[in-house]
Amino acid sequence: MAEIILNLDNITLQLASKQLFAGLNFELQQGQRIGLVGPNGAGKSTLMKIIAGELPPDVGNIYRIPKLTWGRLEQEPLLDTGRTVWQEALTAVPELNAIEEQMLELELLMGEPEVYGDPDELERVTAAHGRLLADYERLDGPRYESKVKQALQQVGLEEIHWRSQTAVLSGGQKKLILLAKLIVRQPQLLLLDEPDNHLDVPAKRQLEKLLQKYTGCVLIISHDRYLLDEVATHIAELENGRITLYHGNYTTYTSERELRRLRQQQLYTAQQKEITAIEEAIARFELWAKQYDDEQFARKARHRYKMLERMDKIEKVTDNRKMALELAGWRGSNKVVELVQAGLVLPNGRLLWQNLNATIWHGERVGIIGPNGAGKSMLLRQLLGGFNGRGQIKIGPSSQIGYYAQEQETLNQRHSLIEELRQVAPLNEQDAMAVLHKYLFTYEQARGRIATLSGGEKSRLQLLKLVLGKPNLLLLDEPTNNLDIASIEVLEEVLETFVGTVIVISHDRYFLDRVVDRTLELRDGRLREFKGGYTDYLQATGAADV
Repeated sequence: MAEIILNLDNITLQLASKQLFAGLNFELQQGQRIGLVGPNGAGKSTLMKIIAGELPPDVGNIYRIPKLTWGRLEQEPLLDTGRTVWQEALTAVPELNAIEEQMLELELLMGEPEVYGDPDELERVTAAHGRLLADYERLDGPRYESKVKQALQQVGLEEIHWRSQTAVLSGGQKKLILLAKLIVRQPQLLLLDEPDNHLDVPAKRQLEKLLQKYTGCVLIISHDRYLLDEVATHIAELENGRITLYHGNYTTYTSERELRRLRQQQLYTAQQKEITAIEEAIARFELWAKQYDDEQFARKARHRYKMLERMDKIEKVTDNRKMALELAGWRGSNKVVELVQAGLVLPNGRLLWQNLNATIWHGERVGIIGPNGAGKSMLLRQLLGGFNGRGQIKIGPSSQIGYYAQEQETLNQRHSLIEELRQVAPLNEQDAMAVLHKYLFTYEQARGRIATLSGGEKSRLQLLKLVLGKPNLLLLDEPTNNLDIASIEVLEEVLETFVGTVIVISHDRYFLDRVVDRTLELRDGRLREFKGGYTDYLQATGAADV
């Protein structure tokens, strides 16, 4: 058994009148890479703050091995905007800068007559300098800059970006800088909160390789199941204030979880039969005790009451965290989309692509992938008629389009949720409330403004609008962004049985593998076609071994 480096014992925490954790127990061992999963709002980020010592629990104890070092990557990175990438990266070990300044002060003192002329004072200053030099070498000061350079390259930030100001960086690039700083420090415990957010696929693959080689313990919150499959040795499921630990990666976890739930449901059903039988016996004995005025029957009834009280009740398997998505679709045109020598020139004169040719047929699930900036979202909007371009784009005459926008611009932020649904379907308030409840919205949210919703809630609302619109051609631009894993899995199941055609842009590799049967790569103004999902694409391009 590996060494336990941190243990949470009987942790209880209440925030904003909501009890997040109740008697939670959890331990971290040296060498583990644990994926922390659970529905939105379960308290995953809060638990990570407790582990990092940033938030004390109401009840319970935290044990850490002596001199344990840890570092946390926050979900929303904050950097000093007055620094370059290189300057920010150099702050990874702030103690080194302080040591260097003190060493310089002592070296200047050694040149003062009152010091070098006084043997005792010179010996004192030299000894102090020697201690600082030992600390400097212990922190690997002589190799520090080369370690920083190596870390930046490891996370995928090439030297061309090092002079850029942090203020102009994307959210993904900021996370990479903070990750590089953690790599330089090499803490025994690495706490990563959504490190893959805003990263494109090459950056995610770089992150996976880095974490696979990390020698310490890693606790990672992520909705990217492909990453969890590649990295995790264990999955910790946080639900209803408690943690259940599973051995293996995400795919192993899903199989084991279903088996456990099936066993629990079988045990629950058997126990309910036993409880029913005991309750019927109690009723009979109480009736006979009353009819025959017989204390013996009364004692038997009391005995069975005690049996029920002592019984460890098995909880019924429920899953209230999943939205009730229903995208039925319907049969339309056989040839759904056809691009003939299609091209697009932006107003600034930039040519995004030309001579694109592709045909998409009824029933296909087509994934569109490619690097950031290739124009994937613009291609979907061109299919919608949002851009006039060269060549021809033909949409089947019996196609009813449903569009899911990555930036959620299809939602009117000033509307209430009920008002927004009425733009798609004639619903009275009662019917609107009933359907919103199926998508996990409360009455207060339904009456409130869309602008107050979280990203995940806005995503669910967009999906609900698609349902009400009854399309048979879905154009989906990053539909899994902001959704928790449970909601993504519902979406996957629905798309698998959807009677219609799906064209989807996604960086979610697990999603692509489950949903699409053909992949189109848009790169450098050209379309390349591959059979299958993301893994098939990797194998076809030879990138799987890179």
